[in-house]
Amino acid sequence: MLGFIKGKILAVTPEYALIETAGGLGFEVVCSYSAFSSLAGKKEGELFTYLQVSENGVALYGFSSQEEKNMFLKLITVSGVGPKMGIAILSGLNTSDVAAAIATSDVKRLSSVKGLGKKTAERIILELREKVTAPTAEKGSAPLPVISDGDEDAVVALMTLGFTRSESEKAISRARAQGANSVEDIIMIALKGM
Repeated sequence: MLGFIKGKILAVTPEYALIETAGGLGFEVVCSYSAFSSLAGKKEGELFTYLQVSENGVALYGFSSQEEKNMFLKLITVSGVGPKMGIAILSGLNTSDVAAAIATSDVKRLSSVKGLGKKTAERIILELREKVTAPTAEKGSAPLPVISDGDEDAVVALMTLGFTRSESEKAISRARAQGANSVEDIIMIALKGM
């Protein structure tokens, strides 16, 4: 099995990377967004990989970390989630966001991924709830913020302004702690704190 690839980067797009190994072979690797980000602008790079062999052909999928690859392997065990959907999920949400969405049964967050419907998101949660744990904060760091369904609109608004989900969630938690209740107040206070 081909589990890791390292070599010269010949081409990188948001969909795939072409990597030449020491033996002169060029591998076309379908990438998650974080894998694409880790390779962009570099001359050499490395990816953890998953080789899919099916009746339709052979495809190589690439990931920026072993943790991301492990999440992908869990996702593709779910009925109706193939490798292409697994990559789409990990390109739309980072590994810790996927784990948190599954652990907290957050169908809305999972189904925010383009091409992932509500029923498939519910199936992912149902089938992986026992296999995936929510990410925890490291010792000495602040606990991860808890975002309610009502705050999701504020998260989306901040993300459209260019902030990451994690930054948005932390800012919203701080705004809630300062007494903000309406979406408008939450966004205003969150923006002041960013």
